[in-house]
Amino acid sequence: MNKNLNPLNWTKKQQIIGGAVAIVLIGGVTTGIVNHANHQAKERKIEALKNKKIKLCKARAEKARKLEKINEADSKKLLDIAEKTPTDKNIKLAEDSILKVKNAEVKEAFDNQVVGIKNRVKLENEAKTAVSNYQKDAMNQNKYKTAQQAISKLTSSYSKGLKNSLNKQLAVSKKQADDATKAQQAKSASDSKSKATNTNKEQTASTESATNNNSNIANENTVSQDTVNNDAANGSNSYGGGSQNNYSQGGSNTSQNNTNSGSSNQGQGNSGQNSTNSNSNTNTNTGGNGSNTNNNGSNGGDNNNQPQTRYLGWVSVDGARRYSQTFSTLGEAQNYAATTANSSEVTDLLLSGHSIRYGVEPV
Repeated sequence: MNKNLNPLNWTKKQQIIGGAVAIVLIGGVTTGIVNHANHQAKERKIEALKNKKIKLCKARAEKARKLEKINEADSKKLLDIAEKTPTDKNIKLAEDSILKVKNAEVKEAFDNQVVGIKNRVKLENEAKTAVSNYQKDAMNQNKYKTAQQAISKLTSSYSKGLKNSLNKQLAVSKKQADDATKAQQAKSASDSKSKATNTNKEQTASTESATNNNSNIANENTVSQDTVNNDAANGSNSYGGGSQNNYSQGGSNTSQNNTNSGSSNQGQGNSGQNSTNSNSNTNTNTGGNGSNTNNNGSNGGDNNNQPQTRYLGWVSVDGARRYSQTFSTLGEAQNYAATTANSSEVTDLLLSGHSIRYGVEPV
């Protein structure tokens, strides 16, 4: 070892210089150590702040995630309510809750669900209106088809209850319309049959009237011939019971027993219905120009009254005549029967399933 390197061999000056150098070296080392320590402390502080920030961010993210879940759950709950009870208020609440949802995909799905609810409500309202329109005019087949088509568009599971209800309402109205149509057809058929019956009866009554008139004319001719025959016998002989009568159906008239001393004539008999006329004439002539004795017999019944046919207008319910009235003319009886058959009371009976008939007949 070099003795000059040994501090013990240094001179005083060298020792002073060496001490100064040593102090400088020691100070530098100390400063370096201090600076290193300070740098490490700074790095630890930065790391701590970074970790704190990370934790804070994570906490905020977790909070946001939880809030998003809550908002989504709230929106879904309100959407379910709107699906089951799609009022304007419930739909608006669902729409407002969806605005708080941040997830784009979830938000889009919720928005589409709202659109579906609104479309379903529109179809339901259209179906309700179509059924209501048909119920007011149940004989209109076009409105019936429109209602059917509107109901068929209710495909949502939430519309199932309403769809069943509307179908039942439609079926009830359709049955009522069909029953009314059948009743009207039956009434028309009955009216046609009654009209044909009345026509036949009118023709029969007309034929009977003509027959009665011909019979009366024959009776009048017979009585007139009797009078001529009696007056021709022996000049001054006269016809007993001398009035000439017209006879109705159901009467009986007899002229007989005319005795004349010169010749005897027996009057021809004339028979009718409903009245009896008996004339007994005894004519006695004592000589060619002698006196004549005439015994006029009794005349029973009123032969001067013409027969009057009356007509009965009637309406039957289930085969039993419930309404009837007698009139002096055929037209009055027909008017009564037709008016009564078309009255609200009888129409209600017809629509209730009863059999209704009406007509007119002479009495």
